[in-house]
Amino acid sequence: MSDSTENNFPKGGLMHGKRGLIMGVANKNSIAWGIAQQLHAQGAELGFTYLGEALEKRVRPLAESVNASIFTPCDVADDASMEAAFAEVREKWGELDFLVHSIGFAGREGLKGSFVENTSRENFKMTMDISAFSFVAAAKLAAPMMKPGSSMITLTYLGSERVIPNYNVMGVAKAALEACTRYIARDLGPKGIRVNAISAGPMRTLAMAGISGGRGMLSTGKDWSLLKEDTSMEGVAGSALWLLSDLGRSVAGEVVHVDAGFHAVGMPEPQAVTE
Repeated sequence: MSDSTENNFPKGGLMHGKRGLIMGVANKNSIAWGIAQQLHAQGAELGFTYLGEALEKRVRPLAESVNASIFTPCDVADDASMEAAFAEVREKWGELDFLVHSIGFAGREGLKGSFVENTSRENFKMTMDISAFSFVAAAKLAAPMMKPGSSMITLTYLGSERVIPNYNVMGVAKAALEACTRYIARDLGPKGIRVNAISAGPMRTLAMAGISGGRGMLSTGKDWSLLKEDTSMEGVAGSALWLLSDLGRSVAGEVVHVDAGFHAVGMPEPQAVTE
């Protein structure tokens, strides 16, 4: 792209000079990691949070590969842990230009069969806390470090809008997450902070592996989609770059579907009849 003053794109990439925190990388196949790679390629300085020793071992080499300047533990179900992580960001950077929230969790027993029969009170509360409230908590801690033009995104899925077999309690949590996105966008919009969500199609991630029938979701997503293709990491990461960079100006409170057009289909095309 041109570096002329006419388009105001910064030299060194769309994210040159911007610093941001990535929450939710689990391994090299994570959507959050795909987004991080795209942001790094466009010049962003990155920080990462992780949960526990097991994830630290997986995520640390990834963070080091993009020269992350912050790598800090963060348990989103614990207020003190959240506050400590963002205190480190404030101490090292002072300001924050963007936040990527890609966190969700439900007990495996709640991700199969009957939603009514398999959703316990304990699992429901935990799923909502980790998958939806964590974005509210992160936004509250990040916002004081953000100036006008900053941006936040979270990751959701179509199970928030429609019934998806076995998605169950996570679908309810994603619906809450999308509502949180709109209300956070309302509160932070006057400060010039844009808040949006990306609804990505099924992808081969650790989260998908935890859902009973996940492979079927992948094949159905491709067969029913308008483009007749899998959701690509490049497409999701590119949309994140758009929303987090200055290209995303004037976009707030949106849920952007990146799923090869699957969300637009009410019924699949009838199979051709051969004689």
